[in-house]
Amino acid sequence: MARKTTRKVDRWKSKEWYQIVAPEMFGRSVIGETFADAPEKLIGRTIDVTVGEMTKEFSKQNVKLRFKINEASGNTADTTFVGHRLANDYIGSLVKRQTSRIDANLEVYTKDGYRLRIKPTCFTTHRAKTSQIIGMRKKVEALVFERARKLDFEKLIEEIVTGKFSAKIYRSVKQIYPLRRVEILKTEITGTPAA
Repeated sequence: MARKTTRKVDRWKSKEWYQIVAPEMFGRSVIGETFADAPEKLIGRTIDVTVGEMTKEFSKQNVKLRFKINEASGNTADTTFVGHRLANDYIGSLVKRQTSRIDANLEVYTKDGYRLRIKPTCFTTHRAKTSQIIGMRKKVEALVFERARKLDFEKLIEEIVTGKFSAKIYRSVKQIYPLRRVEILKTEITGTPAA
């Protein structure tokens, strides 16, 4: 006797495309598309986009922004900024022999109450002494804490993504020892202000 077969429902046909929109601080531009069978299933998904893709400025291809979908209505999904990081291959290209790399891992509060983890790093032209490295790290930490306290969240992120923050650190720290490059490797939001 032949076995009775059941018809399979094609799940792809029930899914719809949704446009993913950046937050207001990034101009509410469309940063991608995704599909789901219900808008509620989009909430919580993350998407990485380079600054070069968003601004069509391809010199910024090494800076990746991370967004998280927090609301979906109609055919659009709204996002919030979660953090940024530099591409690993770019970081690897900055590391050279006979030079020093000074890293810091700092948790700061902005003027409007956001808590962020910021990871700045400095690359020297030659190998520095331990006392110089300690001095540079202390100077970087003081600058990052001071700047974060003065700025609100959106302005701080804008300075980090555009490179203005790194330039300020570079100008200040190069007085201790000659620097080749200063970068903010990563930022992530670890807390938001209490509502």
